[in-house]
Amino acid sequence: MFTDRRSLLKAMGAGTALSSLPLKALAAENSDVAAETMLSHIAEAMMMDFPEQATSLGIDTDGRAPLKARLTDRSALGQRLVADHLRAHLANLDTLDEAALSDAVRTDVEVVRTAFDLALRGFAFPYGDVSVGSYRNSPYVVIQNVGAFLDVPQMLDSQHTVKNAADADAYLARLEDYAAALDGETQRLKADGAQGVIAPDFLLDKALKQLAIARSGDVEDWTIVTSLADRTKDIAGDYGKHAATIARDMVAPALDRQIAVLKQHRTHATHDAGAWKLPQGEDYYRWALQAGTTTTLSPDEIHQMGLDQLHDLQSQMDVILKQEGYSRGTVGERMAALGKDPKYLFPDNDEGRAQIIALLQKSIDDMRARMPQAFHTLVPGNAEVKRMAPEVEPGAPGAYGGAGSIDGTVPGRLWINLRTTKIWPRYALPDLAYHETIPGHVWQGEYTFKLPLVRSLIAFNAYSEGWALYAEQLADELGAYADNPLGRLGYLQSLAFRACRLVVDTGLHAKRWSREHAIQWFATTNGSTVEEVQGEVDRYCSWPGQACGYKVGHTTINRLRDKTKRALGAKYDFKGFNDTVVTGGGVPMNVLEQNVDRHIARQKA
Repeated sequence: MFTDRRSLLKAMGAGTALSSLPLKALAAENSDVAAETMLSHIAEAMMMDFPEQATSLGIDTDGRAPLKARLTDRSALGQRLVADHLRAHLANLDTLDEAALSDAVRTDVEVVRTAFDLALRGFAFPYGDVSVGSYRNSPYVVIQNVGAFLDVPQMLDSQHTVKNAADADAYLARLEDYAAALDGETQRLKADGAQGVIAPDFLLDKALKQLAIARSGDVEDWTIVTSLADRTKDIAGDYGKHAATIARDMVAPALDRQIAVLKQHRTHATHDAGAWKLPQGEDYYRWALQAGTTTTLSPDEIHQMGLDQLHDLQSQMDVILKQEGYSRGTVGERMAALGKDPKYLFPDNDEGRAQIIALLQKSIDDMRARMPQAFHTLVPGNAEVKRMAPEVEPGAPGAYGGAGSIDGTVPGRLWINLRTTKIWPRYALPDLAYHETIPGHVWQGEYTFKLPLVRSLIAFNAYSEGWALYAEQLADELGAYADNPLGRLGYLQSLAFRACRLVVDTGLHAKRWSREHAIQWFATTNGSTVEEVQGEVDRYCSWPGQACGYKVGHTTINRLRDKTKRALGAKYDFKGFNDTVVTGGGVPMNVLEQNVDRHIARQKA
């Protein structure tokens, strides 16, 4: 029954998407209307390729309801079709006369063109996983922080709404698609392994441990089953039972097949950490850096940028540490000692976890009230703090966040990794809240809701993460640490942490650092715990280039702010500059500079 319904829904949706692709006739109008219509069709086609995006935005309703019963096709064929669609979209965009477009629409077109061009360069490599218009590219189809086994259960539980029987049916259809997604990835793992693309042993060990957690226990107790069962208690049809059947008969065997292939990879794995070991490894890393930073900076340039900025930041940290009585040893050694001081730590239990979440939420609420001091244009800042699922935590970063649904029914979230509270000293938490929520990712993401839909489907790592670091800076400039010097120290350590990332990421992938050297250098230099840094380094091994977007983007925004101050003098408007950067939405760095230049010209006029 559910398979039949899924097939029907897919057929309905596929017809809509395919009919929208050839739009060259629209370009003859040479107008904003033609371009906006084309971008609207591209957005609908993108959601056909990536239905989860419609769900995350809360727009998988009405005419888009068929999307709610589908998942991304993760098979090799599915990935080839995505690449074909991107080429078709670019061909259509090439027919536009961009000189005839308004500034805003030209920006929209340039954003889409850049995102698709970068993705197609990634698809040219015969292995790995390409993230179209998003932040995460990986040479490995499944690893500790990549794969359907991580993405799908969390999406179904936290984003797939269940208000009626149709929503529940769509959930069941997606459960079946989940099994297909796992098998699609497993097929690609086999093909990549045949080319010698095998993740390092330490990443495979993590991934296998996480998959074992996902596979363990009675299927009736799996989150993918209980989530639906709990939400359909008042809906006829015993959906929990149907979900358990699909989990037992389809999902569990698919997980077993994926585990078997990864175990086979493990027998051939080496300990080499960097992308240099891959086929075309140096070219792959250069592309990954371009995708992660939207610049053409070389690995050597980024490595040196990290060292230079780290020196400057630690000079500022040294002053505060001395004021707090920490005067002996390197900055890293003193930060390590501070981080072990019991008075700054939480109990390593559920009570401590609750205290961390409460402090984060308090920081968010306080910063929301300060936003009129920094922006002329405001958004709600709808945000809450949630703990990651325990099965995700071993391979996940310390935290991440993003905006919720367009209609506000699903809030933006700060997802925090609480496998242990020892990695979260009290003084580091306010800055984390500002980065992930307000004025960081949640705040910035809500501005994209005011832009054409395609702009909510595309993000650039250097912009979004650069903005989040700039948001940390704004919090400092707005007085968040006026009475909390240790909180400001936590903020400076956060920036230093990102400067270290520039050094470590390029060290691993271009300078052939070992994992052990990267961990030791990072922990010693920044004063972080080995446990915290270990997860970070492993993340850089599986997401080459991504970690470099943070500080490169932040540096670019500050360079453009300085440029604006010089150009405008007394006419410089702090709120106006911030509005320009955030209301223009996620853009590559060259487009951001164009937007700022136009702002300068308008202010001068």
